[in-house]
Amino acid sequence: MKIYPHLMTCEHCDSVYQRCGLVAGQVAHCNRCEAVLQRANPLNIDRWLALTITTAVVFLIANVCPVVRISLNGMHREATLWEFSWALAQGTVAPIAIVAALVIILVPLAQIVLLTWVLAYARVGHRAPGFASVLRILALLRPWSMVEVGVLGILVAVIKLISLVEVAPGAGIWATAILMVLITVTTNRDLSSLWELTESDSALRRGYAT
Repeated sequence: MKIYPHLMTCEHCDSVYQRCGLVAGQVAHCNRCEAVLQRANPLNIDRWLALTITTAVVFLIANVCPVVRISLNGMHREATLWEFSWALAQGTVAPIAIVAALVIILVPLAQIVLLTWVLAYARVGHRAPGFASVLRILALLRPWSMVEVGVLGILVAVIKLISLVEVAPGAGIWATAILMVLITVTTNRDLSSLWELTESDSALRRGYAT
C-alpha cells in the first residue's frame, strides 16, 4: 500500500486535503463538515518524549504501589490495581474485570510503549520500523484509554469502604491520578505531525538509495 504523508483525510466525511504547517494555537477544519483535521502541537519532540518517559515512570508507580490500605481489627491489607482486577475476576463480575484491566492498565501501557518507540526514533529524525502501523494502532487505542474511569471507580470504592473499615490511600492512587493527566497530555497530540518531523530524513535516505 502506497502512503501519502503529505495528504490527510477527514475522519467524518472522507474529504482529502493537503497537509499544512500550523503554528501554536492554530487548528485546521474540514471545509465540508467543519470537523477538526489538524491541531498545532505545542510540544516539540524532546518535550514530548520527556513527558512520555515521565508517564512511563508514573505508570510503573501506579501499578506497583498499593492503591489503598485497609485496616480492620488490627489486620492490614494493601491492594494494587492488578490485585483489584484479579479480585474482580474471581467473582461473577469477571467480564467487568477484564474490561477494567484493558482500559486502565493494558491500553495505557500499549500507548506508552508505542509512543516511546516512535518518538525515540523521531528525536533523531528517523521513522521507526513499522511507523505507519504504530500510528494507526495509537489512533485506534486512543478512545479505549480510560484511566479516569479507574480513578473514579477507586474513589467510589474507597467512599463505600470508609463506613466499614479504616481506609488509607496509597501511593498508587496518587500516581494513578497523575497518570490520568499525563496520559491525556502525551497521547492526545496530533500524531500526524510526526510525518513532517521525520520526512526530511526519509527523503534523504531515498536519495541515497537511488
